Amino acid sequence: QVQLVESGGGLVQAGGSLRLSCAASGRTLSRPVMAWFRQAPGKEREFVALISWTSGGTYYADSVKGRFTISRDIAKNTVYLQMNSLKPEDTAVYYCAAGLSIGTASGLYDYWGQGTQVTVSS
Repeated sequence: QVQLVESGGGLVQAGGSLRLSCAASGRTLSRPVMAWFRQAPGKEREFVALISWTSGGTYYADSVKGRFTISRDIAKNTVYLQMNSLKPEDTAVYYCAAGLSIGTASGLYDYWGQGTQVTVSS
């Protein structure tokens, strides 16, 4: 009942920036927590950032803190991930997710987008 569609991925050089978008539709009020995860080939899916839909409170993984910013536009039902100072290690498929509770485990989120590829070259 919640649909998520990511966009904004692409190819950038190290040190560059990208802004990912996650457009939500359906019963969005039923899932008050929105998050970004990423998964590189051969690696487990890892938490990146989350935001409370109502309060705007945020939390970041240590690996991206200070470089990435998660935000939301309530009127547009959209969550963003601004990624600055990108590193080759940031290369992954980035997924938008929605869930009931704040947490970093992927299993806490029950709605997922299809993912968008981010590739950072050196």
